[in-house]
Amino acid sequence: MSSRRKPDWLKMRPPSGERFTEIKSTLREHDLHTVCEEASCPNLGECWSGRDGPGTATFMLMGERCSRGCNFCDVATGGMDPLDPDEPANVADAVAEIGLDYVVLTSVDRDDLDDQGAGHFAETIREIKRRDPSVLVECLVPDFQGDPDLVREIIDAGPDVFAHNVETVERRQFPVRDRRAGYEQSLSVLQQVDRESDIYTKTSLMLGVGERDHEVYQTLSDLREAGVDVVTLGQYLQPSRSHLDVADYVHPHKFDTWRAVAEEELGFLYCASGPMVRSSYRAGELFVDAVLRDGKTIEEARTEARSRAGD
Repeated sequence: MSSRRKPDWLKMRPPSGERFTEIKSTLREHDLHTVCEEASCPNLGECWSGRDGPGTATFMLMGERCSRGCNFCDVATGGMDPLDPDEPANVADAVAEIGLDYVVLTSVDRDDLDDQGAGHFAETIREIKRRDPSVLVECLVPDFQGDPDLVREIIDAGPDVFAHNVETVERRQFPVRDRRAGYEQSLSVLQQVDRESDIYTKTSLMLGVGERDHEVYQTLSDLREAGVDVVTLGQYLQPSRSHLDVADYVHPHKFDTWRAVAEEELGFLYCASGPMVRSSYRAGELFVDAVLRDGKTIEEARTEARSRAGD
């Protein structure tokens, strides 16, 4: 375990509140999992409590165990279970009961399945949209080993935001990620969505895993070149002694600098950047207010971002 002492800016509030209790109860009732819990997200209490809105929860599909073993991730690996055919309907029921108007769906990797779970993921999106077309759905998907047909299956299901995380700079892909993942493979997934759809694209980077500043800049540039609209940057925190050590605790001022670079220089539509930011950090509140319910077309939003960046 890293011997580095956590700085004061990384102190977390314990989960609490009526809304937090309500969401947790509904999830247990429908036998559902969230990445908020499984990956020990430090913002679980804040997002579920929804202090400034209805709250955000990220549903994790296809079980509690992942077919890959990334060295930063707290989700269990191996011993894969069969898919639950009722899960898409159960997620849609929970969304309705909780009253969410913005839903984040993610999943474990399922390399053990013929379609790597793309069909199950797509059916969950469609089920939510069938119940209430006004609900905005963000999907945070695996790389599907870069298979364009499987990526297209997600596109065709009609999510409002397509997210896939590149996680770190190219040089640090391993040891941070499982060897079956890769920088170019992840970029190809995001490029395909930009090329084949009008869906907003999003990705996330962890800082503090041994990256260098010029590599972060190059990664952000590569992501914009791939057509990515939204990026989040957060501090990596070691989940346990068996996980990757923290190389550095990045100061909040540097996160502010990266946000300015992303939005004002490179032209991302939106950048959430801070030590406690995570890929799905208050996704509904942040992104809906910024773009999706603004009445703008995707091209109008992108034109405004380019203008802001001086392109």
